[in-house]
Amino acid sequence: MTKFALTDQLKAQRIYLILAALFISSLVVSNLIFQKFFYWDFFGLYTFEISVGILSYPVTFLITDIISEIYGKKKANQVVTTGIFASLFSLLIVYVSNIAPATDWSPVNDALFSKVFGATAIAVFASMVAYLLAQYIDIQLFHFWKRLTKGKHLWLRNNFSTFLS
Repeated sequence: MTKFALTDQLKAQRIYLILAALFISSLVVSNLIFQKFFYWDFFGLYTFEISVGILSYPVTFLITDIISEIYGKKKANQVVTTGIFASLFSLLIVYVSNIAPATDWSPVNDALFSKVFGATAIAVFASMVAYLLAQYIDIQLFHFWKRLTKGKHLWLRNNFSTFLS
């Protein structure tokens, strides 16, 4: 292996790790911030009241599409599976933190912490079910469209796989 090939391989591995970190961060954050809601005006046609968790979630689809395109289906599925473990681990941390009693001087007391993070288990479970279905379907559809278009029309693969999943 040449020096340049090794350098390219290390660069590709670093980029993959960065993409995986962004994916996992977006997923975990969407599960932690879900209890805040905002108004979203859809072109004056309809106003939605929607969780801020939706802001980081679409990033996960973009990242799995990038990983699928560059690194393949197996690597994209690995990131999705790793995201499940990261979400479950964050849930464990929140659960243990909720059990630990706050000090008298803590700016966040037990009641406030429980109010903000108390429903996290329900959210993570519901999110993981939807996440698993949507992400694995997205990856399958992305590669379906890739085969159908013979590797062309990346915009079509990205959009159709994401919209349908």
